[in-house]
Amino acid sequence: MSIHFEFQPPASMNGILIILRRLPASGMALFPFILLRKKDLPHTPQLLNHERIHLRQQLELLILPFYFWYIVDYLYRRWIGNNHHEAYRSIIFEREAYANDGDPEYLKKRKFWGFLGN
Repeated sequence: MSIHFEFQPPASMNGILIILRRLPASGMALFPFILLRKKDLPHTPQLLNHERIHLRQQLELLILPFYFWYIVDYLYRRWIGNNHHEAYRSIIFEREAYANDGDPEYLKKRKFWGFLGN
């Protein structure tokens, strides 16, 4: 007997948008919110797609493990000698988001734990 489990969150999961005066980045995903920096308005569809990819990653990892893995990955990359920007862009979750944020259909075709393929 074989059991197959497939988790498919809705592709239309957009997150709750919150505009802030101060934010260290143009955008940030903290499930279920997408935080956006006011001075960067209007926000591009690519930025929103990038943050929605992070929401999907967070949901797949049941939220808290995502943040732990994200921080550990960043700290490891700093420890091996990368500067902040290199370490940030090398985080497994950022690699997937940056590689696919220009494709508005990506979340509809994305495989479960798609970050492992990047």
